[in-house]
This record gives sequence, C-alpha cells and structure tokens, in this order.
Amino acid sequence: MFSRFWKAALLMLVLPFAAAAQAQEGPSAGVPVHDRGLVGTWYAPAGTGKAPVILVLGGSEGGEASAQTMGRRLASEGYGVLALAWFGTEGLPEQLQEIPLEYFRTAIDWIGDQPRTDADHVGIFGVSKGGEAVLLIASRDPRIHAVVAAVPSSVVWPGINRANYMDIKSGFSEGGVPLPYLPYDTSRAFTGIHDLYQRSLANRDAHPDAIIPVERINGPILLISAQDDALWPSTLMSEQVMARLDAKGFAPMHRHVAYPDAGHGIVTPEPATSDEGAYSQMGGTPAGNAAARVDMWRQTVTFFREALGAPPQH
Repeated sequence: MFSRFWKAALLMLVLPFAAAAQAQEGPSAGVPVHDRGLVGTWYAPAGTGKAPVILVLGGSEGGEASAQTMGRRLASEGYGVLALAWFGTEGLPEQLQEIPLEYFRTAIDWIGDQPRTDADHVGIFGVSKGGEAVLLIASRDPRIHAVVAAVPSSVVWPGINRANYMDIKSGFSEGGVPLPYLPYDTSRAFTGIHDLYQRSLANRDAHPDAIIPVERINGPILLISAQDDALWPSTLMSEQVMARLDAKGFAPMHRHVAYPDAGHGIVTPEPATSDEGAYSQMGGTPAGNAAARVDMWRQTVTFFREALGAPPQH
C-alpha cells in the first residue's frame, strides 16, 4: 500500500513540469550540443565580442525541453545560454539518481571554451530539482559568478527513479561517491507530497552533511519561491538558505522573493494559452500564478544584469 502512495507522490513532482515543458516547446534558434558527453542547446549571445553566459537547468521532468524553454527566454535578452539536459535523455543517466557533479563542471568548461564567453561573468539558473542542483553546483565551482534558484531546495534530497520509486539513492555524486542526502520521513502515513517534504525537513539538523553549503558560492544569489507551492515547501527552504547565508556572513548580495497565491509552476514562461492546465496541480491561483510569473522573470533579468552586466546589444 505504501509503495503505491509513494509512487503517486513522486509522480506529482515529475509530471506537472513535464506537461508544462511540452506545452511550451517550440522552434529553437539554438545549436544542438553533443560534445564531451554533454547534451544541450547553445544560444549564442547577441552582438559581437565577449558576453555573459548563463547555464540553465530544468527540473525533475528530465530531458531538455524545459531548459530550452527557459533558456530561450534568457537568450531573448541577449545573453549566451547553454540549456543543459542532465538526465532522462539519450546519452545521460536515465533516472535522477547519483548525477555526477563532474558533468556540470564539464558544461562550465565547455562554456569557458566558447570564443564569445566572458569567463568572468558566468551565471546559472535552475528550477525545482534544478534549483537544488544549481545551488549545489555553484557551492563547488567558483567559476559561477551569479545564481538564480527558483522554487529550490536547501538540502540534497534523494533522487527519483521513475522505473522503481522504492529505489532510494542520493540525487548526486562526486568522485564516484554518492552525496549525503536528507532522507524522507516515512514514520507516518503518506498524506501528500508537500507534507512529506515538510516533515522530512524537520530532521534537517540531524543530517548536516545534506545541507547545501551555499556560503561557498562565489557571487550574488537570487532565490524565488512560491508561498502556495503544492509540491514542496520552496519558501521555507529558501528561508533556510537565506538564514544560513546570513549566519555564515555571506558578503555578496542575496535576496529572496516569495510570491503569495503562487505555486510551483511560476518559473515557466507564460503559458501559450490562458488555460493553466498542469500549473493548477502545483498550487496558487490563476491570477497569483500569472502575476508571479511575469514578475519573477523581470526580477531574474534585472538580477543577471546587475550581477553579470548588461547583455550585448542586438
């Protein structure tokens, strides 16, 4: 019985973003990247000369579609963008389990080798499980100079194996060793995925190695959360990140924008239709989600302009 509920819970985390990404798919002006084991799409910066570049990661839906959707949004501002798949597509791990952090270092290497890249102005953007990933990546690689983590996590969670939801492993590895993670609290009956994450977070202090060392990030941080997030407590986890940064004396600018009446789906660029569809499963009201979606992209672009410099002119 528990296995069936567990599968349903994790499907809730995966499927809404997959549906949203599919709804947003469209023609791409980017160039496919299949180099050094990477799978992604490169959007060259506007103008000529050196330019800031942003690495973009999607979430637990896997594949590349959502990264492309968000990558195109940032590329439309003139930034160079590498929209990166990190599991769930050919040539990469099939499941979101023990993803090697070395893969992301290779992506940063690749960005640095592009002739248009200003290597002193490289940012990273991630959503949901990708928000967890970007905080983790940036805490371990000083070549990242600005971070936007949307509806993110403050800890490393278990990964997700859609072929066997009872197969629990870390989401990430380094040097072939799984990273410590915060285990799910299964001491009580499952009542919903948000409750599962909320009560598991109560055990965070007992697993300090699972807490992401965000104070090591080499540059400013913008956190974006949804106060009515139905999938996991992104506002609470963002507050935990901010509290750790303050406690550790983190000097660079760090800001948290939390949207009321908004759910987990606010990070996807505006839907193609007025039907919220899959977004309704992720919390918030239609009006709250629409307002937050517009403002969070304005906040994101403003942040990257301040942190990385203005993008090249078209």
